Parts: sequence; structure tokens; C-alpha cells
Amino acid sequence: MLRRQSYSSQNPNFRIDLQTHDSLMHSLISKAPLPEEKSSKLPDPVFPQYPDRCGDVEPDPRFVPSNGNPYRTRITPFILRRALRGWLYPYLRSRTFPGDFHPIIAYLFTEWKCNLDCHYCWAYNNQVPGMTEDVAKRSVDWLYDTGCRVLALMGGEVLLRPKFVHKVVYYAAKRGFWVYVPTNGRLMREEVVDRLGDAGAATVNLAVDSVEDCKELPKALNPILPYFKYLIKKQYVYGFSVFFNINITRINLEDVKQLTEIAHDSGIATDYHLNESPMLDQLHFKHNEGNGTYITKEDWPRIDALIDWLIDKNRSGYKMVNSVRRLAHMKQFMRGELQHWDCRAGQNSLIIRTDGTLGPCFPMYSAGHDWGSIEQPRFDKVQLAQLKQKCQPHCFSTLNHNLAYCYHAGRALRWTLKQAFHGFSGTTGSFED
Repeated sequence: MLRRQSYSSQNPNFRIDLQTHDSLMHSLISKAPLPEEKSSKLPDPVFPQYPDRCGDVEPDPRFVPSNGNPYRTRITPFILRRALRGWLYPYLRSRTFPGDFHPIIAYLFTEWKCNLDCHYCWAYNNQVPGMTEDVAKRSVDWLYDTGCRVLALMGGEVLLRPKFVHKVVYYAAKRGFWVYVPTNGRLMREEVVDRLGDAGAATVNLAVDSVEDCKELPKALNPILPYFKYLIKKQYVYGFSVFFNINITRINLEDVKQLTEIAHDSGIATDYHLNESPMLDQLHFKHNEGNGTYITKEDWPRIDALIDWLIDKNRSGYKMVNSVRRLAHMKQFMRGELQHWDCRAGQNSLIIRTDGTLGPCFPMYSAGHDWGSIEQPRFDKVQLAQLKQKCQPHCFSTLNHNLAYCYHAGRALRWTLKQAFHGFSGTTGSFED
């Protein structure tokens, strides 16, 4: 079960082994100083760049679904160029240039605050200041120099400062980045949707765990339904994609099915995660004890049945970020049997914290180990390899797993050709089939 360490006074509140945990949290290596403040400013976005696309307008015929198929967006030179520039070219660079550090995707944590309190989520702390313009601009510039062209904004809740996020998306898109914007949707007003679309966002990850609002799972669809409908319409105006990000807990199994069907009916993809307790200790997390969302052994048969249902939907053509094979792996992970999967974190992916320091991946956000900062990375291949021997069996990162699987040259080419055929409008079916 995912709660591998019992939360009591005798056991620590994390899943990784004690020795590895202590080496990460209390590293003897002196941590790099924060990047020197240079007072860099993000440029003020030009808005609207496309006045004819703002407000309640009809979808752009270049982006609307073709041939009567609501699940396939038209392939346009704009969509194709943005996808190839964001994903394929950095991949080719990483395979041909010397060295081991060639980021393809970077997670930029503009916030570590959130407006909601999902009981399973430790990934926020409302005492932590948001990223400054100086760190954001220098992060984008540094990533550009490394060859990285996919920028995933992260939080917390990214839209807490909509003007700031508008600046980041605008600047990154102008520099040629494929920009990913996640949100719980509560602050996704129509003007915000238009600003992000106009600025050049490539995809919006809408995190929803339930249909109706509830205390434990407040990332619900019904409270944001008007925003969601506007977002779905405007994806065909600006040419971005949308998908649901759904966390499977022990209390939302029927909601997962309902959200899957709503996404299918709306022509968008879905991405699934199994609820996990923290990999590292999170002192600010207040829901360790008595957390009703954690999956227990008694829940395994119900979760198995849901996973089988999702696999059937995937094979029938529902658009999912997860492959059939990866969905099946959820059963192993739930039972603590997941094997190593050649994680590329710290090599082809990384995180940038709000203060500009670096880490290899999202679960390591709170680690005290020194991996450097923007402009001064300190990723060590040997240290990362040793760490991954310990942490990979405890990690179910969908995107990092997809990155690892597709890093193989033959798989990467097949995946790219398949997604080009579908207009890069959201992963369709299983790339492993």
C-alpha cells in the first residue's frame, strides 16, 4: 500500500528509507548560495496580441476538430512547429552533445503557496514567498542556454499571481518554450484564460479529483464549471490543449470514472496518479495523522477494478497521458512492487524552486542536498545514480516515466510520429502499443 511507513510516534512520516532520507535532508555538503540578485525584470506582455481571439468569440477554424472527430485537433504549422521545437529538437541535442546534463523539461515552481488544502497534498506552504521576476527571467534565460525548451510552471497554485504568471508565460513563449500551466481552476477567470492563451501557453493541466466539492478533496469540477467550459472553448481559439489531472484516492473512485467520461465527452485527455504519502518528511504538512485519502490494503480490490476500467477506456480510444502499460503498473506500485525504470531526473528533467535553487525532481523539493542553483548546476551523475536506486521504487511520476521510456531513440521516433499524426493535441492511447 502507498502508506508504507505508518504514521505514529515510532515511525517517520516519509516513504523512503531512513538512511537515504537523512542524507538528503541533512546533507554535509554546504548548500550553494541563492543566486545573486541582479534586479532582472520580465518584460511587460503585449496584450492582446490577438484582439480578435479575446472574449466570447468563435473558435479559430485552424484549430477546431477535423472530419467530425471531436478528439483530433487539426494539424497546423503553428502546432507542429511549437511541438517539434519544444520536444524533438532538445531531445536530439541531448543525444548528440557531450555530457550528461541536457534538460528537456524543467519544472519552474513560481509558487509554494496554495488557495486550497487537499488533505493528501503536502506540496505547498503558505509561508514561502513566491518566485521573483529576477529568478524567473534568469531561470528561463539559463534554461534556454542549456537547450531546454519545455517549461512546466508548478506550485502550490500557479494562478495565485495571475499577472506574474502572464509575464512568465509570455516571456518563455517568446523565447521558444513549450509552456505548461497547471491549476486547480478556482482562479481561472475568463480574462486569465485569455491572457494565458494570448501569451502562448501550450497546454493547461486542470487538476480535479472530484465532481462535487468536499472537505478532503476540494479540487472539484462543479465549482469551476463555467471557467472549465470557457477554457474548453478557448483551446480551439488559441491552439492550446487541455487535460484533467486526477489523483486516485480511496474516497473518489466513482468521481474518477465520472471525470473520465466528462473529459472524453469534452474531447480532452486525462492523466492519473495514485495517491501517495510524502517521500520526504514535510514539517509543514498537517494531515499526516488519520488521513482518509490514503489507500490501504483493504482498498486494493476496488482500486484494481478501477484500473482495469481505465485500461479498457484507454484501449477503446479515450485520450490518456498514461499508457496501458503504465496504468497496469499502478497495481504493482500500490503493493510496493514497482521496479527501477531508468529515471532521467537531474539529467533531462529538473526542478527550479521558488528561490532559484535546483533539485532533480518534484519529490525532492524539500531535500537539503545541494544540487546547485540556476546558472550553477551541481548535479553529480554518481550521486544521482545512487539516489535513484533508493527512490525509484517509491516514485510513480507519470511524466518522468514517459520521458525515461521515450528517451530510447526508437521509441522517441515512434512516439513523435504518432503524436504528429494526432496533431500533438494530447497523448492518444498507449505509445507502447
